[in-house]
Amino acid sequence: MSTRFASPTGFLSRSRTVAAPTWSRWLVPPAALSVHLAIGQAYAWSVFKPPLESSLGLSGTQSALPFQLGIVMLGLSAAFGGTLVERNGPRWAMFVSMACFSSGFLLSALGVATGQYWLVVLGYGFVGGIGLGIGYISPVSTLIKWFPDRPGMATGIAIMGFGGGALIASPWSAQMLDSFGTGTGGIATTFVVHGVVYAVFMTMGVLLVRVPADGWAPKGWRPGEAATRRLVTTADVSARNAVRTPQFYLLWLVLCLNVTAGIGILEKAAPMIVDFFSGTATPVAAGAAAGFVALLSLANMAGRFGWSSTSDLIGRKNMYRVYLGVGALLYLAIALAGDNSKPLFIICALGILSFYGGGFATVPAYLKDLFGTYEVGAIHGRLLTAWSIAGVLGPLIINAIADGQEAAGRSGPALYTTSLYIMIGLLVVGFVANELIRPVHDKYHEQPRQEHVTGKGQAV
Repeated sequence: MSTRFASPTGFLSRSRTVAAPTWSRWLVPPAALSVHLAIGQAYAWSVFKPPLESSLGLSGTQSALPFQLGIVMLGLSAAFGGTLVERNGPRWAMFVSMACFSSGFLLSALGVATGQYWLVVLGYGFVGGIGLGIGYISPVSTLIKWFPDRPGMATGIAIMGFGGGALIASPWSAQMLDSFGTGTGGIATTFVVHGVVYAVFMTMGVLLVRVPADGWAPKGWRPGEAATRRLVTTADVSARNAVRTPQFYLLWLVLCLNVTAGIGILEKAAPMIVDFFSGTATPVAAGAAAGFVALLSLANMAGRFGWSSTSDLIGRKNMYRVYLGVGALLYLAIALAGDNSKPLFIICALGILSFYGGGFATVPAYLKDLFGTYEVGAIHGRLLTAWSIAGVLGPLIINAIADGQEAAGRSGPALYTTSLYIMIGLLVVGFVANELIRPVHDKYHEQPRQEHVTGKGQAV
């Protein structure tokens, strides 16, 4: 990697993004949202599966490859690119994300138009997946530095956008396919429009984002105030040292198990509610199941902002006690109630998905509390490998057990009872891991830096 690439100059350099004294920190969350709402399109990939299968003669497994590779690359690029993001700043990171994500759509369009499906996998999955990972972590440390008084709320705003991106992308993509057609020409045109529009939309974040000047702090805020709460540090830990601490691996386990529990329901939501109540007097129709999926998406998005903001008030460890402990009780309620109460099933599922989203949004602030702000973005990137594992583990547990139970002649709630109890067990393990998290030992701390804020701050 060249020095020029590793340390950009000119418009993309970190030095060109330092905010003026009159800059409002409330302009930074919209910049983050412009990126996260765009890359959140990944959750809407299923819209393209049927037309790709029919026009290119693909199987369901083949049509899922771009999405699966995209999620794998999200975790890998976030893990390996986190240090570069910290070093080069959010503008560089957002630009790289925009270039990769949009180029992925354009490569995919070329692949569909020429009948070369490998180009779709390469474009959307590999190139676009790098854009997903770099874009996902691009605003995290910047938001935490702008909002040291409310880090959970700040990261929740951005990560809420990733959860809600599909609510925009799904109907938009479906409408374009209706207008342009579901043949290769129509799909290719739809991909081109996506690439161009997302490039323009994400450019707003590139232009708008700023980093605070050294020594800046919100008016009236003192860094020592937060440290009076247990687990909140005013020291800093590098990404290299963070991965040597037991706290990193305990939090990795906490995130992995919380995501596993949530994504299992999210991936299987529509068939799950249909199967659960198929033997009752009021079975769930396909249209109602689709509405249930939309409700879960809203719960996922709302939890990212609501619960992460709540963590600013009650603390990160207490918030994860809710995610993991109450989440296990919600799973238990579904397992015990079976098909006796549809409202209970829906309410519990909404709660679990809100905790799933909230866990994603709260973890950057948890990392900041434990390791400081020095390289929190890079540490966050490494932690997201837990998402890659959970993205495979959760659906595998739910689907494999349901298929096995169906092959054994069972139906209704019996298809899922075993997997529900497994999820309860995983959440209990996560709860214990969260309880074991303690403040990071002093030996991992960086030497005190002169630029720590004094608390005088500037008005915003």
